[in-house]
Amino acid sequence: MPDVVDRSTRSRMMGTIKGRDTHPELALRKYLHARGYRFRLHRKDLPGSPDLVLPRHHLVIFVHGCFWHRHTGCYYATTPGTRASFWEAKFEANVRRDREACENLKQLGWRVLVVWECGFKHCRDQLPDIPELIHAVNQYQEWPSCPPRLRPA
Repeated sequence: MPDVVDRSTRSRMMGTIKGRDTHPELALRKYLHARGYRFRLHRKDLPGSPDLVLPRHHLVIFVHGCFWHRHTGCYYATTPGTRASFWEAKFEANVRRDREACENLKQLGWRVLVVWECGFKHCRDQLPDIPELIHAVNQYQEWPSCPPRLRPA
């Protein structure tokens, strides 16, 4: 399917996408801070430079966009119709980098929580589960554990 906007417009649109301080990240920070959790942001000394680090709980949190980080089974993890080989390589590199960062963090003794963007869009009523995830003993967990279904499969 061809793009619905011209090349310069698409370039401008893609250039405005941020890598930090995204809406889901800000919402999670506000939510955690209001409940008394204290954290550090984007620690570059840790693999993958996690979005949030809760040192007291020995937990790192990544807030992932479903499109860029390929949330399996998610409605938002679409692939653009143009330049498919470019996008496949980019997405594979993102997923590989995420997996390596998580493995390295676990080897260093950190617990990893991945919070997906679709959770903030469609599962806000489940946000009270976040403190349970923070205090869980699992070394790796995701929220939501399965993406919400927006269209019939």
